Amino acid sequence: MKSSKAPGKSASVEVTHISSNGVWLLTGDRELFMSYEDFPWFKDATIGKILNVEEPFPGHFYWPDLDIDLTAEIIQHPARFPLKAM
Repeated sequence: MKSSKAPGKSASVEVTHISSNGVWLLTGDRELFMSYEDFPWFKDATIGKILNVEEPFPGHFYWPDLDIDLTAEIIQHPARFPLKAM
């Protein structure tokens, strides 16, 4: 599902796969993987809530139904950001 953007905005994000291991996001020319181990908030979320993702700024992702904000850096290097809320 692609997010809708205001005219002139080029940022877009799409959930390309949801599996028993995690969630894949496609943004621009790269695909990012979020394992449930590192991002447990998605494990029990409904598919509809996971698919409802926005990219308000390039590299910044927001799931309004889950109230989750993540950056590409956090997704790519979760060990650098060890704090987790459940």
